[in-house]
Amino acid sequence: MIERTVIIDGVDPQTFYGPNSSNMSLVRNLFPKLRMAARGNVIKVIGEDSETAEFERKIKELEAYASKYNKLPEDVIIDIIKGEPPQRQNAEGVILFGQTGRPIAPRNANQSRMVRSFAENDLTFALGPAGTGKTYIAIALAVAALKNKACRRLILSRPAVEAGEKLGFLPGDMKDKIDPYLRPLYDALEDMIPAVKLKEYMESDTIQIAPLAFMRGRTLNDAVIILDEAQNTTRHQMKMFLTRLGMNAKMIVTGDVTQIDLPRTTQSGLMQALRILRGVKGIGVIEYGKKDIVRHPLVQRIVDAYEHKEKEADAEFEASLASSDTTDNNE
Repeated sequence: MIERTVIIDGVDPQTFYGPNSSNMSLVRNLFPKLRMAARGNVIKVIGEDSETAEFERKIKELEAYASKYNKLPEDVIIDIIKGEPPQRQNAEGVILFGQTGRPIAPRNANQSRMVRSFAENDLTFALGPAGTGKTYIAIALAVAALKNKACRRLILSRPAVEAGEKLGFLPGDMKDKIDPYLRPLYDALEDMIPAVKLKEYMESDTIQIAPLAFMRGRTLNDAVIILDEAQNTTRHQMKMFLTRLGMNAKMIVTGDVTQIDLPRTTQSGLMQALRILRGVKGIGVIEYGKKDIVRHPLVQRIVDAYEHKEKEADAEFEASLASSDTTDNNE
């Protein structure tokens, strides 16, 4: 009789063990000759050498399945332990499976182009109105790269610019002060990574979320780096961010040039970067439009209404200028 220790490190133990450890109860029934105890991400098993070795091999197969699909159904456990191939989910076009096992895949042609651009380029700009899913797809691509061991860490950043209102003094430590600006990034991560695993990634700095100002002086190797809301960067901030790119690293920059919250006298670093870098080899640019909006159908109508009103305002302003010029000439 020997004791063997198996470490579950590729998946959230709660997902692996199932509700009320129902999955482990099933595993025990399928290995009746072994004695086992599970605590945290460690499973200890006692039995004959050949049987404990087979147990470890099957547990690793179950772990791989749970890591990929973020779930572990009882029928899959039975199939894998009995040596039968489990019924696979259709993964064609899927970037990864979300926290509940829901497949996350491109929902329109431009999202598919963004996936291809990420594979083919080291820097991708994704531009477009709110609701097109550009940030969500960017984070899905980054999380998939992390799970597939194509990178060692994720760096997610946003400029800390208030959207048209002054928040004033924010209480708490540095994390408390910056979290309101970064909440959309947390929301996407929580949709894709189980809570326990996400906390582990954050505590180990495998996933880092920080304001843009914290990027200065860093060289980011073996990472996927995302800059969200990039329309609110200054020219100097954008140049600083783009030059952080290190070896075996990829960047995605997302933004909506119609929602710039910078002072009127400050030029957007995103708009300048697009003028300078468009056509440079190794850089992809994906431009989303209103037809790509994948949020509530009302969002597209809201964007249309605002765009129509802005065009009317521009026309009235031009007409007033023309009228002023005519008056000046008559005088």
